[in-house]
Amino acid sequence: MLVTGAIGNAVLAVVVPVLTGDAFNAMLAPQPDTSVLLPLALTIGVSQVIRGVLQLGRNFGAELMAQKMERDIRDELYLSLLGKSMTFHNLQPVGDTMARATNDVREVNYMFSPGVNLVVGSFMFILMPLFFGPRYHPSLILTPLLFAVIYFAALAGYLKALSPVTDTARATFGQMNTHLSESLDGVEIMKGAAQEEAEVDRFVTNARKVRDAFVKQGDLEARYIAMLLLGLAFAGGLTHALFLLRAGLIDVGAVIGYFGMLQLLGFPTFTSTFAYSQISLGMSSARRILDLIQRETKLDQNASGLTSQIRGEIEFRNVSFRYPPPSPPIFGENGGRARGGYVLENISFKVKPGQTVALVGQTGAGKTTLVKLINRIYDATEGQVLVDGADVRDWNLAALRSQISIIEQDIFLFSRSLNDNIAFGKPGASKEEVVAASMAAQAHDFVLDFEDAYGTVVGERGVTLSGGQRQRIALARAFLTDPRILVLDDSTSAIDSATEDKIQRAIANASRGRTTFIITHRLSQIRWADLIIVLRKGRIAAIGSHDELMKTSEAYSRIFRE
Repeated sequence: MLVTGAIGNAVLAVVVPVLTGDAFNAMLAPQPDTSVLLPLALTIGVSQVIRGVLQLGRNFGAELMAQKMERDIRDELYLSLLGKSMTFHNLQPVGDTMARATNDVREVNYMFSPGVNLVVGSFMFILMPLFFGPRYHPSLILTPLLFAVIYFAALAGYLKALSPVTDTARATFGQMNTHLSESLDGVEIMKGAAQEEAEVDRFVTNARKVRDAFVKQGDLEARYIAMLLLGLAFAGGLTHALFLLRAGLIDVGAVIGYFGMLQLLGFPTFTSTFAYSQISLGMSSARRILDLIQRETKLDQNASGLTSQIRGEIEFRNVSFRYPPPSPPIFGENGGRARGGYVLENISFKVKPGQTVALVGQTGAGKTTLVKLINRIYDATEGQVLVDGADVRDWNLAALRSQISIIEQDIFLFSRSLNDNIAFGKPGASKEEVVAASMAAQAHDFVLDFEDAYGTVVGERGVTLSGGQRQRIALARAFLTDPRILVLDDSTSAIDSATEDKIQRAIANASRGRTTFIITHRLSQIRWADLIIVLRKGRIAAIGSHDELMKTSEAYSRIFRE
């Protein structure tokens, strides 16, 4: 539709100058024939109505294609981002990702409509004088031919110079968006440290870089010589036609018709600066989007993997893990990778189904990282993590994660109702199930204190709730999914002692029949664990029951003495 409409539009545009020249010839004849004027006028009118319909079809087709392209890119990008590992998300700035997912995707839309739409249409207009000019005299192809050759040569140089400028413009916009995202996410810290002015200065600096990039683009557009070429084509073509008229080789109607055809070159000239700049911006944006989609994820979804119900047996076999370095890896003198930088090293233990495991150690010992290897938030760098005797990589990722619930220290709640937050892991849960989970997590009473109860919409990240309230909602969310493996990462740190006692009983009831990992510094929670693992600098310093470790582990007994 786009190409057909563009060709029809251009051909019918030629009708006007050609028939206008015929009308002049009819009137300048020794015996003027006015009878031809009405048919010529009607022909022009009908042709332009058809041309308008073709233009509508062309523009509609281009816009439809652009909107479908934008929708498909958004879907593909969103699916790609959700499928990438946490290592990727830890290294990729959120603000830049948002810039690519919103503004860059929109620029790709504009690249097709109006960008490609105008380019295809304007290209057809350049061809018209080449095809129809020689009908008056073969030499009249010279001006449009020279114009086309010089125009495309200048265009190639223009696009070559424009590409790095638009790349910079899109990159600087991403950097500005990254700083904006970080500033808003950390606005409480920024205000608490009275650093508003300094952050404003940083943002102004980033905004200035964006402005400078677009100013440079505008400077290139201003230096583009297309308008100069158009003026020279008008002057040269008209002069050439007048010489042929003087020589008697063409008539006045031919001069008028030919010059009218040259006027068609104005459309590609006027639109080239805007259209090709838009295409260059779209190409830069497309490269940024593809870079994000194709970025190494190192996370296999394993759609054909195991999907059976988990019993809860977990085993770590010589597991070591390190985060991918942002810079090239450091190598030892013997050519092997240096051991430095490992968060976990040579971790081996086995947990029976239904056991409760307490992970103990100083901050930074690797406790949280260890449990995130179970549901493949991260994949072990070396060794194996097994669930029910099968490597976690052999499990279908969705089936594995749907049976594991992790309640982290930094509770994340969505800007949705309390009901939706609790039912997040089980969207089809009934109101009775939500209330039961809430009661088990000791959250029901404070939820009823809100005017809209379970319909209350919490702020982004749950900022309208206290720390203890957020943790109880997170507990309710975990209880509702009835996981086979439950991980509590210091999940009662923001709860008062009275509430903690109630939640401890709830956790004890919830942990029955399922494997539970508890990361905590609270001695009351450590004592009743079936297995206690003491981590020190990424290694297992001691492992056993509470009574065993009190007798055999100095590191563990020191925790209680302190």
